[in-house]
Amino acid sequence: MNKLLIVQPSHYRNKSDFSLYKTKRRTLAGLTLPYLAALTPRDWRVELVDEQVRDIDFDASVDVVAITAWTINSFRAYDIARKFRDRSIPVMMGGPHTFFHSDEAAEHCDAVGIGEGEDIWPMMLHDAAVGRLKKFYHANAPHDLKGLPLPRYELMNGRGPRWMHTYSVQTSRGCPFKCEFCSERFYVGARYRFRPVQEIVEEIRHIKAKNVFFADSMFAGKKDHSMELMEALIPLKIRWSTLWTAYLCRDQEFMDLAKRSGLLHVNMGMESISREVLAAMNKKFNKVDQYEEIISNLRKRGISYSMNFVFGYDEESPEAFDATLEFLEHHKVPVAYFYTLRPHRGTPLYDRFRTEHRLIDETQLNRWPGNSCEIKPKDCSASELDERIRTMYGRFFSPMSMLRRLPLPVTKAHITSWFLNFSQRRMSRWDRSIMNHDWT
Repeated sequence: MNKLLIVQPSHYRNKSDFSLYKTKRRTLAGLTLPYLAALTPRDWRVELVDEQVRDIDFDASVDVVAITAWTINSFRAYDIARKFRDRSIPVMMGGPHTFFHSDEAAEHCDAVGIGEGEDIWPMMLHDAAVGRLKKFYHANAPHDLKGLPLPRYELMNGRGPRWMHTYSVQTSRGCPFKCEFCSERFYVGARYRFRPVQEIVEEIRHIKAKNVFFADSMFAGKKDHSMELMEALIPLKIRWSTLWTAYLCRDQEFMDLAKRSGLLHVNMGMESISREVLAAMNKKFNKVDQYEEIISNLRKRGISYSMNFVFGYDEESPEAFDATLEFLEHHKVPVAYFYTLRPHRGTPLYDRFRTEHRLIDETQLNRWPGNSCEIKPKDCSASELDERIRTMYGRFFSPMSMLRRLPLPVTKAHITSWFLNFSQRRMSRWDRSIMNHDWT
């Protein structure tokens, strides 16, 4: 029986500190490793290593190593691959990074998987077992998401009580929208697909989850399906969180059902309070004049929520930073995240900035944690944009701002908002990485 080691790399802390980012545990249990284990034929012995919480044994007796990589941990992924290949152990690599950087990844491993794994993963393992790995494996048609295997969380050796964990469950793939800055719709598919409701419910019961994060690019891309799912969640008595588009909050029937089904927290990409910036992002479905109604509908149902904002677009005015903070404080928004515009390969935004020679160092783009500016903004320097966003974190998550915005922590939703605020206070410090969001 062949032994397979599947690794999710950690990442190096920064360009000058090549120590690994490590934590004792993850509160949010990721889906990638246990799902790959579920796709693996049972005639393989499988070991899973999440390097953020567990060290890799580079002397382990294994027949094949598989590494799942994002661009932020790609340098570490390459170093891990080299250490095993030095022992003549074949290394396969896949993940979002290899979708956009397949040729680069191929220089560091024996086989590259490009696209969804349901079809190509068994082929890669078969070829590895017989010693005939090809350099590239391309997924063909997107999977219909029916009959997916149950993730093997029992292989994760999670620490801490099971009831403390939030488990990732996927209900759909793809996104019906085409935001200029988003690369996710390319590697998860532009066509929106969703899983059968009963199979989602079976998975939640299988993992005995009481806290669930629906890890979709866009929860409720098909409203009727999501309504059916939320009805089925009610008997499970779970607490769940997800990401969705803000306009859903205007649908009273949808929101009432979400609340009854156990919705605890929702994250929304508002991106900007400027109509001009939203138009430039191709995010015209976000209507600034509806933001107040959206906030009101969440607040009256006692649902915790957070909003994402992106800064660095040419259409942005110098007053945007103060205006955004005033908007958030006026409406007592419980949690907000502020991001620097970062082009991702494959997107129209990336192509435009590259053509205009406005990428500071394309070879380092998105390779490091943190919220540092990697473009040349129109009306300020990169360091000035960094400082403005750092200042926003400091002001928004200051003790006085928290006291003005947050209700007393007497409900689970309110406690969640307070917890996220205290977690985010660290982001105003220069020595912390803004993009490490494991606490969510």
